[in-house]
Amino acid sequence: MFHHVKDLQFNVRVSKPDPRFAALLLEQFGGGNGELKAAMQYFVQAFGARRPYPDKYDMLMDIATEEFSHLEIVGATIQLLLQGINGELKNAADNSEIMETMQGTAKKEEYIHQAMMHPEFLVHSGGGPMLTNCQGVPWTGAYVNANNDLTVDLRSDMAAESRAKITYEYLMKFTDDPYVKETLSFLMTREIAHYQMFEAALDTIKPNFPPGVLQGDPRYSNKYFNMSDTNKVKGPWNEGKSSQLGEEWQYIDNPLAYVHETQGLSGIKPEGTPRTMKGVKELDQSMSELRSTEINATAAPGEAQWSTYDDNGNGFIR
Repeated sequence: MFHHVKDLQFNVRVSKPDPRFAALLLEQFGGGNGELKAAMQYFVQAFGARRPYPDKYDMLMDIATEEFSHLEIVGATIQLLLQGINGELKNAADNSEIMETMQGTAKKEEYIHQAMMHPEFLVHSGGGPMLTNCQGVPWTGAYVNANNDLTVDLRSDMAAESRAKITYEYLMKFTDDPYVKETLSFLMTREIAHYQMFEAALDTIKPNFPPGVLQGDPRYSNKYFNMSDTNKVKGPWNEGKSSQLGEEWQYIDNPLAYVHETQGLSGIKPEGTPRTMKGVKELDQSMSELRSTEINATAAPGEAQWSTYDDNGNGFIR
């Protein structure tokens, strides 16, 4: 269950209203890299992790709940940056501040131009945050990545934290408000913390590469195809040993000729790797059994319930 505490996780303050920056900050309220996306992504992923990885279930739920707290922080900041707008929009008197600023065609055009930075604030929400990005595009569940394989999901989560971090970094360049920058710095830093949590959790799952169960064909796992007509560019991505499998990179300088010679790569054998087709099939089978065992280990047949309760009515996950 969730229990709402009315105190924010971080003390949100602003120096003065700033509707323009409020519009930009909507990106982290209802955007594709925002706090709601993160909260829902980790929340959804947690369900599949509960049986095979109860410790990761706990971590994902904790971080998802913190992300809801961050959504509350962003929403509170937006509301403070918009303070005054709601009341002015509801003031129908001709001498209200908005009406005064709109006297004359030039002033009215200027105000409309500013409003177009994000018109929903004025014509839909009446001065409050909305579940859209900074261009008014509504939030969608399509933002959420959940594949029900924790080695895949945790990598998605690390990428999500990276994108959120850089978004906050960019946002800080568009405000001079020291209080707002302080809030954004806190949120950005928590993205860094979460990245490390996900990375550490992934490292406890062995083996965790390649993601999923199937190991990949050793005939193709260490080939680098030079798809450019420019000079050869070499680096650790195409020479030496590969980072995870430890295979020697095979640099294919002329991919077209190579494909023709091998009849569409059908006649090649593994090179630069100790892995064999037979070994891969055996590992595929053992990995399949391992992951299946992990998932089924705590699943009792017959009736099932999410939580059990002791004699004192205290619920706990079993």
